[in-house]
Formats: sequence, structure tokens, C-alpha cells
Amino acid sequence: MGASARLLRAVIMGAPGSGKGTVSSRITRHFALKHLASGDLLRDDIWLLDGFPRTLPQAEALDGAYQIDTAINLNVPFEVIKQRLTARWIHPASGRVHNIEFHPPKAVGIDDLTGEPLIQRDDDQPETVVKRLKAYEVQTQPVLEYYRKKGVLESFSGTETNKIWPHVYAFLQTKVPQINQKASVTP
Repeated sequence: MGASARLLRAVIMGAPGSGKGTVSSRITRHFALKHLASGDLLRDDIWLLDGFPRTLPQAEALDGAYQIDTAINLNVPFEVIKQRLTARWIHPASGRVHNIEFHPPKAVGIDDLTGEPLIQRDDDQPETVVKRLKAYEVQTQPVLEYYRKKGVLESFSGTETNKIWPHVYAFLQTKVPQINQKASVTP
């Protein structure tokens, strides 16, 4: 793909548990973007980078190597995120996630498919979640300000991914072609 065909290079920002993974998967399903986790190589001209950069030096380095067209910020209140994360239990072998509020297992503490015990990751313990959220805020506030000053920051606020998603979708419709015209804003 030549330089004239380059469409969009985007980063998605948001605290742990803000819905970055869910929104990223929806973006890649609906639009011609490749989803790259922070460890993936950035070879293509159309991509969405999830969860990176986290610090101002990282943002500046990324900007030095690639022109970032938009930074999508998922602004979810920390109290909502804390509730989400502390309600999250996983099946260690598969990585399957159960949220005791939104997607509870059929039997408390037991994986639906295997019958094996679910665990709560250390990262999802209430005191750890609060520390992670505070660290995220301190680290990324300068990054958000950096993208705001460059004029590429788009923030989407809300308490539920399904309510934020239509706004992200509408914004990206103006930036990139859709893959799946029929799917529209449905998750």
C-alpha cells in the first residue's frame, strides 16, 4: 500500500478495564483497520494501536516514527472501572472471563464449559485496581494533553462500552472505510 493510500493510524487510550479491548475488536470488525497490541510490529499503513503509548516519552517516540492521525480516549469513571475489574473472574487455562455482574458463571466460582474453578487475578483485587488506576492517571494525563495539543485527541465518555461504542463508530465512519456495512453500530 503506497503512501497516498494510507488511511489512518490510530491509538486507543483508556484506563485498564475501560473497554479498550472490546472497542478495539469492534473497530477491527467494522472498519479496515488492523488491531495491534503494543508488542506488534507497525508495518502497515492502516492500524489501531491498543493501550500504547502510556507515557509522554513513548508518545513522542511513536510520533517520531509514525504520524498518528487520531488518539481515541475512552473516558470511563474510575469507580465504574473498579466495579468492573473487581467483578472479573477468569478461567486460567483458557483465559475465559466471567464478570459476576454482567456475565456470571452458571455456578458461582466455576467455569461454565469445563467445570474447573475460576480465579480472580491479583490485578483485579480491589486495592490493586485502585493503585493501577491512580498510576494510569498519573502516567497518561501528559499523553492525553500531548495528543490534545496536536489536535488529534477524540474523547468518548460513558459508563458502558455499548453506550460509548456508537459514538466511536460514528466518529470513525468519517475517517475510514467500513468492512461490514450491514453490521452498523451493533456490537
